[in-house]
Amino acid sequence: MKTRVLAGLAIAAAATVALSGCVQSANASNAAETSGGTTNLTVFISGDTNVQDLWDKSLIPAFEKANPKIHVSTSIDLHGEHDAQTQANLATAVKAGKSVAYDLVDAGFVSTAGKAGLMAKVSDSTIPNLKDVPEATKQQGGDSAIPYRASSVLLAYDSSKVTDPPETLDDLLAWIKANPGQFAYNSPSSGGSGGSFVATVLAKYLTADEQSTMQTTYDKSLESKWDKGFAALKDLGPSTYQKGVYPNGNDQVVQLLGSGQIAMAPVWSDQFITSQKTGVIPKTVKAIQITDPSFTGSASFLGIPKTEPKAKKAAAEQLADFVLSSKGQQLVASAVSGYPVIPLDSLPASVAEQFADANPSQLRLGFQSDFAADMNAAWDTKVPQ
Repeated sequence: MKTRVLAGLAIAAAATVALSGCVQSANASNAAETSGGTTNLTVFISGDTNVQDLWDKSLIPAFEKANPKIHVSTSIDLHGEHDAQTQANLATAVKAGKSVAYDLVDAGFVSTAGKAGLMAKVSDSTIPNLKDVPEATKQQGGDSAIPYRASSVLLAYDSSKVTDPPETLDDLLAWIKANPGQFAYNSPSSGGSGGSFVATVLAKYLTADEQSTMQTTYDKSLESKWDKGFAALKDLGPSTYQKGVYPNGNDQVVQLLGSGQIAMAPVWSDQFITSQKTGVIPKTVKAIQITDPSFTGSASFLGIPKTEPKAKKAAAEQLADFVLSSKGQQLVASAVSGYPVIPLDSLPASVAEQFADANPSQLRLGFQSDFAADMNAAWDTKVPQ
């Protein structure tokens, strides 16, 4: 049978056109470094529109108000569809000693690019507020990445239908089979909540050392260790939503929960909080973290291209420092419900209370990016009926 994936297939034919447009947007010539004494910066975003809104509607206006001689704009590669090409272009520019068309990067590949020598090293001597970020959180990204928010995947459930939610992965798998059609997760290549569910099932069959290796390095030969996990996911398929229909993206999963079509699903913590604030999902939907193993989570990182001109690099560091300030972290928490990465006692009580149980330093990391890409491709061929 063909893979049954909800909406999104119809736009696949437009991918080539989208590639051209996004790359042009991301790599268009920079505005002049200074104009009338104003420094111009571009934040390149590889992600969803909510992240662009965070910058355009919250962080940038507040930063520019405090720093009127720095003008900031954004450029986005929606859903990071062209991350591989963006990184290849960045590598070519760095090798040639040339600057790129953006000054600060907000993308999932920042840590990988930094460890490959494509991002400038950072420290609290030039980004003072970095000193307030826990060392363990900084170590997740390496010495060229700036943690600025965090999130984790949680198990959301409709408490009007589920009175005793699963607490462990084994309990969850048993619940799914006992309640056919009431659980959904999106295809892993379409969103991180589904990807986390898949990675967590695979991790169930890995040793602690194997998990650690797959989080930090890349050895393709280890992927044979995934066979039991993929077999379990395939066996689970008929018990999931509509006997194996996998939503296209994190949003569709939340919409299924909100409409009552399912009773349980993995969701991003920040998306869950925002969806309850906006009424997309009712207050009867709760969220918990499972154990043995838990779902994954991590910080999100900013990076400054290694070949950034000196004057613009200083302005980009100033912007990053603002994002890590109490004001910047409040904006992140308010706009996208991201976990703050600075101590909660430096934030208003209302923010601190909202994230009292969130500790970015203790999140279980997902697979290293190359492993994650291989996992997504393998799921496409091994799991759907």
